[in-house]
Amino acid sequence: MTKILVYHVRDDEQPLIDEWSKEHAIQVDSVPDELHADTVSWAKGYDGVVYKQRSVLSKDVQFYEQLRALGIKQLACRSAGIDSVNLEWAQQNGITVTNVPSYSPTAVAELVLAQTLQLVRQLPQFESRINENNYCVNGLRARELSELTIGIIGVGRIGGTVAKIFHALGATVLGNDIAQPRAELEGILRYTTKEELLRQADIVTVHVYYNSQNQHLISEEQFALMKNSAYFINDSRGPVVDTEDLLRALKNEQIAACALDVVEGETQIFNLKFAQETPVANYNELKKLPNVLLTPHIGFFTDIAVENMVKQALDDALTIIMGHTSAHEINFKKVAASKNGRNT
Repeated sequence: MTKILVYHVRDDEQPLIDEWSKEHAIQVDSVPDELHADTVSWAKGYDGVVYKQRSVLSKDVQFYEQLRALGIKQLACRSAGIDSVNLEWAQQNGITVTNVPSYSPTAVAELVLAQTLQLVRQLPQFESRINENNYCVNGLRARELSELTIGIIGVGRIGGTVAKIFHALGATVLGNDIAQPRAELEGILRYTTKEELLRQADIVTVHVYYNSQNQHLISEEQFALMKNSAYFINDSRGPVVDTEDLLRALKNEQIAACALDVVEGETQIFNLKFAQETPVANYNELKKLPNVLLTPHIGFFTDIAVENMVKQALDDALTIIMGHTSAHEINFKKVAASKNGRNT
């Protein structure tokens, strides 16, 4: 009987796993722990593995060699990001890696809209005033979306959906991407250089994948180009933004405010509780600022997105186990070649 082990399972995912298991007559077992060197042995006796990782699987090739020794021929990541896995080592050990590249672009794009409206209407600042029993409105007058220019760095599935939403609401939309312009976005956004986008945009939102080339893609140089009235949003990956440079830009009033759903060091914070401060000093500093809107990586967290992530990953695992090819297989050579590019 085919058996699949799913790592790092949340309570809200379990009913979806059970539903898929019953529908496909496949034994699927779950554990709450992440897949690491100290938990990989749990996959003994299983035919496939599904995981969702907050941190790197392993920095040692022996991890992948152990998976091969256990007879595991695939790893199904139930998210879009694959920066947690070493694709070269996986390939060397005959392990096919899949992801869920499009679980719900709308889920993340709608979060961007919600964040934008809160930033533009200066709701974090009003909340801060109200907490101090200050109910005055002076100094916090908002602008309307139809007056604003939205700058999207990374015009993929999510970035394209963001563009469509803001275009429909009357905003001017600019885009920047290393890929060729998408024909279906003609008349919705105008492609331009990253520098021009940063100078002109009232809202800058980032939607790029993470690799070493995109490490601190947004840092001191980029913040210096932005309007001091501009708002910044990052819902992609934490390391894409230099947090220290972002803090300086906020404190020096180089930008007006920011919204972050992801942040450097988030694996030490998100899905955890603390009696006092978090162990990440920069995050603690961000929390103190009245013009910062923080959420704990919830861009994916909708009913449709979670169901797609769970069931697509299980579909892919079963497909590979049965000796077939999945459309979501990650090609190591293509990913390696893409690392030579960077959003410009």
